Amino acid sequence: MSDKGAGSAGVPMTVRVAGGLVTLEGTVGVGIAVVLIVRGLLGHDQTATSGYGTAAWFGILGGAVLAAGIGLLSGKRWGRAIAVLAQLLLLPVAWSLLTDSHQPVYGTLLGLVAVTALVLLFAPASTRWLAEDYGVEPE
Repeated sequence: MSDKGAGSAGVPMTVRVAGGLVTLEGTVGVGIAVVLIVRGLLGHDQTATSGYGTAAWFGILGGAVLAAGIGLLSGKRWGRAIAVLAQLLLLPVAWSLLTDSHQPVYGTLLGLVAVTALVLLFAPASTRWLAEDYGVEPE
């Protein structure tokens, strides 16, 4: 697959803004992984497996989301699939924060970011940009 139109002029603003939001999400995920590793090294966790295992989980998923966000900012179409999947997975997390976890501020912020990113990723300009790679001509 080529990334024709991947230059600055060819990437719609909707994709760039979504890329910024997804990059922010990935940065937070990787940051949480770092915090969990540091806490584990300082002996704050109950077990090494729990702290390090959770850190690995956040590092792998956060790293993938971060890569997708950077990819979108760079005009790479492959980042959209990872970004959409991440947003769909974050919606139940936001709901859980709003309800079961009693963290309405975090739940609201996460929900707003995830929904905004999804709207931007499925905006007409974004889907036309993605379709260019498949030779689909605009109507």
